[in-house]
Amino acid sequence: MNFQSIRAIYVFEMSRFFRTLLQSFVSPVISTCLYFVVFGAAIGGRIDAVEGIKYGAFIVPGLIMLSVMTQSISNASFGIYFPKFIGTIYEVLSAPVNFLEIVIGYVGAAASKALFIGLVILMTSLFFVDIQIVHPIIMILFLIVTCISFSLLGFILGIWANNFEQLQLVPLLIVTPLVFLGGSFYSISMLPKFWQFVSMFNPVVYLISGFRWRLLPPIESHFDSSIRKVSACFFSRCKRRGWASTIAADISNWN
Repeated sequence: MNFQSIRAIYVFEMSRFFRTLLQSFVSPVISTCLYFVVFGAAIGGRIDAVEGIKYGAFIVPGLIMLSVMTQSISNASFGIYFPKFIGTIYEVLSAPVNFLEIVIGYVGAAASKALFIGLVILMTSLFFVDIQIVHPIIMILFLIVTCISFSLLGFILGIWANNFEQLQLVPLLIVTPLVFLGGSFYSISMLPKFWQFVSMFNPVVYLISGFRWRLLPPIESHFDSSIRKVSACFFSRCKRRGWASTIAADISNWN
């Protein structure tokens, strides 16, 4: 493993990030303030509490995850696509650098940028609402894993894309709707039962819910308890009968 190559790619990407500090730092701060003005003041003034949590504090985890996921994908995809677009990627490919070192350099830089923006949004939210971080270490680990996972997705997207339209296809048409439909600014338990059932197939729901209850006091909702009961029942059946037979039986019963 050539750590010097990883460091060179990482430092280059981070230098490009901090050269545009106005866009990188000020933009998420302004966006967070606007979200709190619109959702926290205007809408939150009409909503007393959501699952025992003040609405202003309730939307903070969703706002952080929304920014982290979108920034991870956009930073990683643009970081590898732009050198490919202008032709400087051949300098990296002709250098004695392993493909794994290239991935670690670009993905690590994109994850660091997203983590930085997520922490900036968290610090900015403290000026608007009173947040009691229940599990700070688990929250940071949860945030780091999310940044790395979606940075890997963005890196794959940047390699796959042939133009800027394809580069924006997945973030705009898939990721953003899943985040807004995943309980970022509302509780899933507020939805009708049919849409609660549909929301269980949205993986972002569990991502936001898991991060929310690492950041805020754990108050179990009806939706969370239903997820726990369904998961416990499924895994107990799998343990007794085996994975293949359980899934086959569920599919046959569904049909």
